[in-house]
Amino acid sequence: MRLLPGRGIPVLLLSVVVVAACSTGGTSSGAPLPGCNSGTKQALFWTSHTPPDTDSEQNIVNNFNKQSKTTCVKMVAVPGSETDIAKLTTAVRGGTGPDIYELDRFTVAERAAAGVLTDLSSYGAADMASNYLDFAWKEALFKGKPYALPDDTDARVLYYNKDMMQAAGEDPSQLDIAKGAPTVALVRTLANKLNKKTNGKYTVVGFDPRLNQGWHYTWGFAYGGSFFDASTCKVTPDDPKIVQAFKDMFWDWAGSLGVSDLQTFESTYAPDTPPLPQAQDAFITGHLGMVVSGDWMIGLLQKYAPNLHYGITYIPVPNQGDTPATWAGGWSVVIPKGAKNGSGGWEFMKYFAGEDGQRTYTQQTTHMPTWKSLLTDTSLFPGDHALFVKQLPVAHSRPALPVGAFYWDQLTIAQSDAEHHTKDPGAALKAAADATNAKLQPFCPIAT
Repeated sequence: MRLLPGRGIPVLLLSVVVVAACSTGGTSSGAPLPGCNSGTKQALFWTSHTPPDTDSEQNIVNNFNKQSKTTCVKMVAVPGSETDIAKLTTAVRGGTGPDIYELDRFTVAERAAAGVLTDLSSYGAADMASNYLDFAWKEALFKGKPYALPDDTDARVLYYNKDMMQAAGEDPSQLDIAKGAPTVALVRTLANKLNKKTNGKYTVVGFDPRLNQGWHYTWGFAYGGSFFDASTCKVTPDDPKIVQAFKDMFWDWAGSLGVSDLQTFESTYAPDTPPLPQAQDAFITGHLGMVVSGDWMIGLLQKYAPNLHYGITYIPVPNQGDTPATWAGGWSVVIPKGAKNGSGGWEFMKYFAGEDGQRTYTQQTTHMPTWKSLLTDTSLFPGDHALFVKQLPVAHSRPALPVGAFYWDQLTIAQSDAEHHTKDPGAALKAAADATNAKLQPFCPIAT
């Protein structure tokens, strides 16, 4: 199951109207929506998220509508993913786009370069910069100008099922986080003892290096690789450390498990189509012994598997004693070009991605805020969630490039080539570098 980076939600989404009947238009006249004040003007908000994240977003919308005297927000969930904004692009070109759109933040520069987004400078967005985490704010810029407000962030760790390990005769304390990051070799040894097949098909997989947050960035960072060289303005996915990560995790490990067998397992226990309800997540249901996922998984476990005995540790590293690595992603809100109620959209954006909205979202989804002052409020991060906050200052982030989505797709192609042994990892990553750099060069040097 390929999940959104920065989010534990399926790429293919149901079209769900969250507030009222679906509309593709920007604003409408007439009576305000329930919960809105009279005399307000509607602003249409599109999100590609699914429950339980949209449950929290709906609460934020409701809270905003109660207090706003000028704007009434209607939220609609539409299909999309981290690199797929086809519906938004079509709507913008047809003059029927929303007033606010939630966009995966690492693609902001690319969408701004394509002319899909509104420059927020005239709204005074730059004055809000100091409130946000530095890396998140940089991801919201294109040519030094703000095109988005960051609304959340996250980090990634390894989750493991203690009961499954004990049943296999292994002591789960081997993965105690106090011992530092486990090695890839240790996790692979433990995972292999959990694998189970019935009639030649996996019913339990100890660890699938390509599942959930098992992305190219995840393993590249874990191996100490660098994906971009600012001094030369070139992407560097063919960094030898990233090549080695691809060899170990995708070519060798996924290959030894059998990619076709893994795909059969995923289609049964973690399908993309139709999207799997979160309660049936393979880790939650006990079909997956270990998984790299984000802090949002804490909330899912609390809701759907409160009695599951699990542990959290760092993402595996290649060598004993290596510094553990994680990465932080997240989303943002933007005003698409041609918005019919841009001022209302801006009013809502400031609330949604501001202190009030991010506080609600953090409490209800176990994500982390990008609003810096909230990160010092320990009441927002009980139990295991505190670990993620501690990792955030040293977390990596994807390079904020005007070809960010294209780069992601090229890395994904290279990952697939390595998994299926259709192209050597080094050659696959060199092809990704060449294709991306050809697209990137017209934008160099990158303004910050």
